[in-house]
Amino acid sequence: MPVKLNYKQYSDSGKALMVLHGLFGSQSNWGWHCKQLADSFAVYGLDMRNHGDSPHDPEMSYKVMAEDVRLLLSDLGIDSCYILGHSMGGKVAMQLAMTYPELIEKLIVVDIAPTNYAAGGEGHLRVLQGMQALDLSAIESRKMAEAELAKFIEDADTLQFILTNLVREQSGTYRWRLNVDAIVEHYDAMRVAPEGDPFDKPTLFIKGEQSNYIRERNEAEIKALFPSASIAVVQDAGHWVHAENPQAVQELITDFLAD
Repeated sequence: MPVKLNYKQYSDSGKALMVLHGLFGSQSNWGWHCKQLADSFAVYGLDMRNHGDSPHDPEMSYKVMAEDVRLLLSDLGIDSCYILGHSMGGKVAMQLAMTYPELIEKLIVVDIAPTNYAAGGEGHLRVLQGMQALDLSAIESRKMAEAELAKFIEDADTLQFILTNLVREQSGTYRWRLNVDAIVEHYDAMRVAPEGDPFDKPTLFIKGEQSNYIRERNEAEIKALFPSASIAVVQDAGHWVHAENPQAVQELITDFLAD
């Protein structure tokens, strides 16, 4: 069953542009880009299910997450839109486009391919192990949580990114905004390729030069499912390409949507 997603509307003039974040993220991760794009488009930043301030639900797959977005578009009275998705959000966007092509005029997929990925890519399993191991009832400060998570997450940037999901209640206790149990249970479902008919409308794939999420062997898969796709490579950037080289990504997005 679809859930009603939390979203932030950045503007209301121009063509609707839906922005979908990646695993462990929230709509705020794309806040800077949304603000820039709001000058030209009616921008909506979405929290995916089990992320941000959207509802927690035990079900999690790309098909049901695409239905969440379809429900939001229906509730907003949006018949067609542009859609941009990063990583997990990119697969949701691809699934929506392949299932309901009439809803999407242009598709932007950021640093993810329509393919199956090996388990544990980019240290996801260690991140999840660390989050599950953290005894929230015993945590007295964010510094304490950071020290415990650092035993599982070596990369400092990733650690700080994960900590954005740790929320302190008025009672002083901490909780995860993420539905960690659901993500763990359905992690394998997050690695699979989207399914459906080829989407033959304008599509842009943006790849970080230093990322291995889109490889040369994936180009045939991309062209088979997205015949009109082009692939742009952003220099000096990895998987979080939108944060590591934001100006280049912003230019690619703007030029593609304006074309």
